[in-house]
Amino acid sequence: MSPHPSRRRVLRALRVTTAVAVAFAMLAIPVVSAPTPAQAVGQTYYPVSGAGSTWSANALQQWIRNVFDNYRWKVTFDDSGSSAGRQLFGQGTVDFAVSEIPYALSGSDSTDPRPSRQFAYMPIVAGGTSFMYNLVIGGKRVTNLRLSGDSVAKIFTGVITKWNDPAIAADNPKLALPGTPIVPVVRSDGSGTTAQFTSWMRSQYPSIWSAYCAKAGRSNCGITSNYPTVAGSSFVAQSGSNGVAGYTAQTQSAGAITYVEYSYALNSGFPVAKILNSAGYYTEPTASNVAVALLSAVINEDPASPDYLTSQLKAVYTSTDPRTYPLSSYSYMIIPTALQNGFTEDKGLTLADFASYFLCEGQQQAEVLGYSPLPINLAQAGLKQVLKIPGGNPKNKDTSGCNNPTFSADGTNKLAATAPQPQACDKKGSDQCLTGTGGSKGSTAASAGTGGTSGGKSGATAASGGGTAGAASSSGGGAATVDKNGSAVIDLTSSASRIVSGSPVELPGQALGMPAVLLMSGAGILLLLLMLLPPLIGRRRAAMAGAPRGPTKATRPRKQAKPSVHLPARFTSRGRADASPSDS
Repeated sequence: MSPHPSRRRVLRALRVTTAVAVAFAMLAIPVVSAPTPAQAVGQTYYPVSGAGSTWSANALQQWIRNVFDNYRWKVTFDDSGSSAGRQLFGQGTVDFAVSEIPYALSGSDSTDPRPSRQFAYMPIVAGGTSFMYNLVIGGKRVTNLRLSGDSVAKIFTGVITKWNDPAIAADNPKLALPGTPIVPVVRSDGSGTTAQFTSWMRSQYPSIWSAYCAKAGRSNCGITSNYPTVAGSSFVAQSGSNGVAGYTAQTQSAGAITYVEYSYALNSGFPVAKILNSAGYYTEPTASNVAVALLSAVINEDPASPDYLTSQLKAVYTSTDPRTYPLSSYSYMIIPTALQNGFTEDKGLTLADFASYFLCEGQQQAEVLGYSPLPINLAQAGLKQVLKIPGGNPKNKDTSGCNNPTFSADGTNKLAATAPQPQACDKKGSDQCLTGTGGSKGSTAASAGTGGTSGGKSGATAASGGGTAGAASSSGGGAATVDKNGSAVIDLTSSASRIVSGSPVELPGQALGMPAVLLMSGAGILLLLLMLLPPLIGRRRAAMAGAPRGPTKATRPRKQAKPSVHLPARFTSRGRADASPSDS
């Protein structure tokens, strides 16, 4: 007996639709088929995790927000410190690490050996290690402090203990400094910022640093990630960059000074000390001053070296360009170069695209976040390092279309070429600028007051050396005045908190390819058929067999009577909740 005509139509429709869905799926097969092992590329953006530097964390966290808001790439970063980041990466606990110093650093007091895990260094962002301070005179905060390198080294080794010390007074001819005790705030955890700072002291002030190390009970301080302290001293140790900056910014912390990346001073709304450079000018770590300084960095450009792209900064410390900030440097990302420790090609796809984003587009936000964009040579070399990440897509991993603000046609650092010269009042001598610094850059003098002609001029022309970061910080921060000594100060009773933070940027969308669209369409149609056709076929079969469409009156089950529950009157809707005589 041949099938019923209606059933034949249903079966025919099922066969045709299934054939179309299969055809769609076959067209999409090239998208999901595995490429050859030599060119394996991840197929989906899988979450990646990292740990390390607090010095570069403000920039990194902003970039993480950007790529999630625009692409939904999930990257997490634990800013637990450079030492912890290097250790966790070596153990295979995280997919990448961020550090200011490499493994097995020459001159370090710790062996910190290179891990067995295969890796490479890649520059992330440049910046300056600044000296954020909380100095109050007569209830008003000073914002134009200057310090020589010798004074800084003696402050952080306990040699200079009062703010009115003659050495600090010589740096600040326009300030009537108070006898407030100095409270150096240092890192309690393993820190790349500490390593950078102690590297500078060890290079420039070895006798001061060595004497302090001996006093702290260390036979060899070297370049250390763990700052030594002397029992009974005024030093305060705090964990993380947020920890030292937060402690220094407290109202009760007047007299405190700490070393921290410039970004944290901007976020805290606090000033940083201008540091005397080898040209005889006091400068702060603006993006342009850092860019100029890093022109003197000696970068390891040997691709065969395990320390490729790391740098030697001694020439940066002693640069004679008037615009340079002495404690300038850059941070590294430690990236995996093999499928080890749970690192997959899908993770590599995410990490490689994230890295190429921040080497190019992300550098546009570096300055407003308190950093300096990487120069063109480091960005170019970094993009080549990205190609070593297994699973990464090599497409667009070059400088064509790389929107880095330092790029120029002749290959020079555009930001360094346009950096302004320092003001005359920033030169070492009897004059001193009235311009506020760091997060207090908006505190400029309205007139010269008693601070001298050059000081007044600097207040009126503060923007000439301020940079974008200062402009981003100029709102709020309190009423700016000039005290009787001609120093730029902020009235603490009217100061307001200030947050410097970049906002997510709009990035070009990523459209799905045609094969992927066809695959998704075919899968959707097939799923719809699997849901709709079985009930339809069942009803057709029942009709052909002559079965009733539902239960008849004779076969319909009888309703079961609900059991009655008799409650005492006090629990019924009209009863009372009074206790019965049997209640006790």
